[in-house]
Amino acid sequence: MLCLGLGCLLLLLHVSVVFGTELMFELPDNDKQCFYEELEKDVKFDIDFQVISGGNYDVDCFVTDPQNNVLYNEKKKQYDNFSHTTAMKGVYKVCFSNEFSTFTHKMVYLEFRHGAEKPYLQGLTRATALTQLESSCASIHEILKVVADTQTWQRLREAHDRTKAEHLLERVTYWSIGETVLLFVIGIGQVVLLRSFFSERKGSVATTT
Repeated sequence: MLCLGLGCLLLLLHVSVVFGTELMFELPDNDKQCFYEELEKDVKFDIDFQVISGGNYDVDCFVTDPQNNVLYNEKKKQYDNFSHTTAMKGVYKVCFSNEFSTFTHKMVYLEFRHGAEKPYLQGLTRATALTQLESSCASIHEILKVVADTQTWQRLREAHDRTKAEHLLERVTYWSIGETVLLFVIGIGQVVLLRSFFSERKGSVATTT
């Protein structure tokens, strides 16, 4: 069971015998969130993550086994993937840290898969009139899995690029407002300065007469 912090948020999707979790979560500044999964021995698991928004789009990530041995440890990664086959039964931990950031929240996407998918046509080995049709179905099944994965990453890239565009628009807007205010200040300053020149000249003329 995959758990978030002390609340143990359980998110489990079953596809054949492959178990997977996809979620997007907010990682506050100076904070760390961990996920826990109990696995059997000799089970392969895969982790994919990507920072969608916030700061420089990077987080620290590490994975440990039931004996707290570090299996994966990377600093300030924008995205990455990790695969491992368990050597023992127990609870494996995946942690994401934003403790190096003092004021920037991050939005992180995580996909956790474990287990092995059985063949789509397992047990259908006899020769029948539907063999060609069954082979076509198996091929379509594999292609659709690739399409689904591609669509997921395309959505993530779109969300990542949209967030960057929004931040750029915000900066351009603030810069434009600042330039406008600066132009007004300079214009008013020039008018005041010119008026002070004429005022001093009138005063000097009146004194000489």
